[in-house]
Amino acid sequence: MFYKVFHPEIFQGHLNKKNYFEGWYFKYVSPSLSHTFAFIPGISLNKEDPHAFIQVFISDRTSSKETLKTYYERFDIEAFSFHPKIFKIQISQNIFSSESVYLSLTLDQVDLQVHLENIELTPIKSSIFFPSIMGPFGYLKFMETYHGIVSMSHKVNGSILFGKEAISFKNGKGYIEKDWGTSFPSSYTWMQSNHFKHKKTSFMLSYATIPFLFFKFKGLISVLMLDGKEYRFATYNLTSVKSMTYDDHSVSLVLKKRAYRLVVTATTSDYKDLPSPKLGKMNETIKEGLSGNIELKLYKKKNLIYEDIGSASGIEIMLKPH
Repeated sequence: MFYKVFHPEIFQGHLNKKNYFEGWYFKYVSPSLSHTFAFIPGISLNKEDPHAFIQVFISDRTSSKETLKTYYERFDIEAFSFHPKIFKIQISQNIFSSESVYLSLTLDQVDLQVHLENIELTPIKSSIFFPSIMGPFGYLKFMETYHGIVSMSHKVNGSILFGKEAISFKNGKGYIEKDWGTSFPSSYTWMQSNHFKHKKTSFMLSYATIPFLFFKFKGLISVLMLDGKEYRFATYNLTSVKSMTYDDHSVSLVLKKRAYRLVVTATTSDYKDLPSPKLGKMNETIKEGLSGNIELKLYKKKNLIYEDIGSASGIEIMLKPH
């Protein structure tokens, strides 16, 4: 049991679970920033419609206007397999692991061939008290949703062939995370980028309404990695959210943890609907963009110690009115 807590990247469930989902999120950005691909393999376990799936989300910025495309490929549960001790899953002939992604799919009669290698992954720090990004909550077994970070940023080599277009990802950049449980939160925002002017910066944040026993609370998890140093802002380390404002295309938060204050402003101009889980069924939708911007300002006491803007950002704003 504790092995899985300290290794959230591996398959956390079992195939006999009910009202359960588990999904991994692989994001790849080409060196020119012209293309971003997000691959989301997973399973949906429920009585009415159990299946495995691979979602494909594509952002093409080769023209003056960004083009977003999404696809949802279904597979029988029997097509899903996993390694019990290392991060490797397979859906039919498609393989996802910490080292690589190999896909062969036909999406609306267009062939997709993916051969990508992940190099020098950057996991977050862990300890007995904070085994994962969930902190001590990772030990609990009744949470609605669990989150895991596999790599905040890593180098990518390889290529993607989509139809007749060959896209090189040599010296590209990747990010890997995952979610599992029964349902996505009813109200949340999520964002991620590792394309800052300062090349050794990566950032993610999730702020959500969390059911907990007989009440709900606002739960925050966020990591800013800067030159190998990790700044973690989370509910469990007594970070407070001093303010939050948002609309359909932007969200701003001010986080405070002891001497540190982080000001975050995320904006996205376009997004697409993606299927999301509710009681294990993939019959809800979320809205995600792949080319937003995230502005960060980190203060120590009153001194601004870091300021930057991240591009090619994944952003979801699924917040309900206060």
